[in-house]
Amino acid sequence: MEVVQLQRSFVEYMDSLFREGFLDAQFSQLQQLQDDSNPDFVVEVVSLFFEDSERLLNDLTMALDQPNVDFKQVDAHVHQLKGSSSSVGAQRVKNCCIPFRNCCEEQNTEAWSSRL
Repeated sequence: MEVVQLQRSFVEYMDSLFREGFLDAQFSQLQQLQDDSNPDFVVEVVSLFFEDSERLLNDLTMALDQPNVDFKQVDAHVHQLKGSSSSVGAQRVKNCCIPFRNCCEEQNTEAWSSRL
């Protein structure tokens, strides 16, 4: 009985992530790629995404802390984060990258806080 409740809670939680826009159809496609021959596929892909995102966010932080911001470098990091988040279905992360990249194009650090 306890396992059934945990499974139900998991399904409800996943549904809420889709409803609230955290995940999109790309995540469902990842789930469809998982099978008996690779039962941990989604966990592995998402874990790699988190590791890569942590590195990218650290790189972004360092780039933004420079006295003279290299907007091309910042944009490259944001572009990579946008691509990787899109590939795993992390819709909200991907959507946050769009205005950030626009600020890079404008080379305007002050606009980041008002747009993000």
